[in-house]
Amino acid sequence: MGAVTPILGAALADIARDIDRAFDHILKVPDDARAPLFHAMRHASIGGGKRMRPLLVVAASNLFNVDYGAAVRVGCAIEAIHVYSLIHDDLPCMDDDDLRHGKPTVHKAFGEATAVLAGDSFHALAFELLVDGQTHADPFVRLELIDGLARASGPGGMAGGQMMDIAAETSNFDLAAVTRLQAMKTGALIAFSVEAGAIMGRMPAEARTQLRGYARDIGLAFQIADDLLDAEGDEELAGKALKKDDARGKATFLSLLGIERARAQAEMLVEQAIGHLASYGHEADLLRAIARYAVERDR
Repeated sequence: MGAVTPILGAALADIARDIDRAFDHILKVPDDARAPLFHAMRHASIGGGKRMRPLLVVAASNLFNVDYGAAVRVGCAIEAIHVYSLIHDDLPCMDDDDLRHGKPTVHKAFGEATAVLAGDSFHALAFELLVDGQTHADPFVRLELIDGLARASGPGGMAGGQMMDIAAETSNFDLAAVTRLQAMKTGALIAFSVEAGAIMGRMPAEARTQLRGYARDIGLAFQIADDLLDAEGDEELAGKALKKDDARGKATFLSLLGIERARAQAEMLVEQAIGHLASYGHEADLLRAIARYAVERDR
């Protein structure tokens, strides 16, 4: 992978290991008729993905001395929402994909009905994790985390952005509309991942402005990088089919800006995101490294 600094490489390895361990523990396969559902959930969640959202939770938590184990649990909840969205996005009624993270998508491996139930179960699991007292001792913190994740994943966030993404195939979206679409579809969960660290650190909402700016900018930069990878990337490295957006005639940052302007925009957003962290010291180095990685990665 490109642009993996030592601090980022270590953090990526740690979060991948710890999220896999968490899902392995949570998703023990029962000795009853539910076993195929658990096998499907394990297939979707263990051993794949960048774990960027949980990593952002940990990185933001570093600013406020939040317990690492608590940050991983919240990261696991956000990752559960992300995994559910990927399972459903891959279904024939949505993107109809055969590969995800270099292996068959859940509906290909286990059937459509099981895939739907696996996605539904991850959605429920996310909130089960957040409501648990092990995640944070303060019930008001847990309530704010639940509220934030619900808003980020629902019609005003990820799901609403996905609806706009479907409409983008048949509508003439301009740059403002595509920016709003991606701020909801991709950016909302990324933004909540960063803010979750501040919530666990009991920072008041008015003290989170700079972190929100950072999250907004890297969310858009991350999506532009995804668009660039879809157009120019290596399918083997990506572990999924590429060049789908262009084939569908979907409005994207690339179709509206062109490759060079889109790449310049992503780089500008990264520098802007890093600028939002100016008031923090070395404790924000991981957030800075993640911002750079967002546009320099190769998958």
